[in-house]
Amino acid sequence: MKPEYKPFVDELVELAIKEDIGDGDHTSLCCIPAGEHGRMRLLCKQEGVLAGVEIAEIVLQRLDPEMRFEKLLDDGTRVKPGDVAFYVSGRLRSLLQAERILLNIMQRMSGVATQTAVYVDRLAGLHTRVLDTRKTTPGMRVLDKMAVKIGGGENHRMGLFDMILLKDNHIDFAGGIENAVLGAKEYLRERGKQIPIECEVRSLEDIDRVFAAGGVDRIMFDNFTPEMTREAVAKVAGRCETESSGGITLDTLREYAETGVDFISVGALTHQIRSLDMSLKACE
Repeated sequence: MKPEYKPFVDELVELAIKEDIGDGDHTSLCCIPAGEHGRMRLLCKQEGVLAGVEIAEIVLQRLDPEMRFEKLLDDGTRVKPGDVAFYVSGRLRSLLQAERILLNIMQRMSGVATQTAVYVDRLAGLHTRVLDTRKTTPGMRVLDKMAVKIGGGENHRMGLFDMILLKDNHIDFAGGIENAVLGAKEYLRERGKQIPIECEVRSLEDIDRVFAAGGVDRIMFDNFTPEMTREAVAKVAGRCETESSGGITLDTLREYAETGVDFISVGALTHQIRSLDMSLKACE
């Protein structure tokens, strides 16, 4: 886990525990003796890419530091039905409290990682990398971003704070590309900040406007056709990174990548996924 992700993960785990357990797991408290111990296993029930093992251990340790975690598979492992990711043993009450929290996290993360791997595989042999977006479940972005990396993709910005991305609305409200780019550069200079600047363009002519204003770290081609993208990549001529975005599907992904663009951002990596089926059950 990236060090900068840890505060987000810690807060998310605390919230997940609070919303599920509240003032107590009354079901377990009423029928499970306090001193009873047991063992459970995380069983994969579908093919896919495993993700969330690291977070599962954090959840378990947060609920009960005395639980014993036996990891068998790492995040990023391609799994099939019947594979066991880990065993965990400890107080039965603690195990039962962890069950749904842990599964919710791992099933979604594994779904995101699995979806990402499908897109990454489609780009085999090309230098283009697939990026996630900010189209994530509110409050769970850090896990979505981690899952994309586990699936072989790359992360775009975490949020509004770690990159300046001048999109169409920013440009229109600022009075044009030149004003937006120059304003971004001056803003960073005044504050002594060093974060990347990316600018969205809606036409080939917009590329000239970006460089007339001094250039940026990355240019995003918004809703370009593959033919326009090829022209745009040639026009940028390696002066900055390039990214394609807008309406690109799995079916058209490789066609866009073959234009030579550096990155393709795909919202579907995190907002059109199916959770991977798995279970946490008692075992010997």
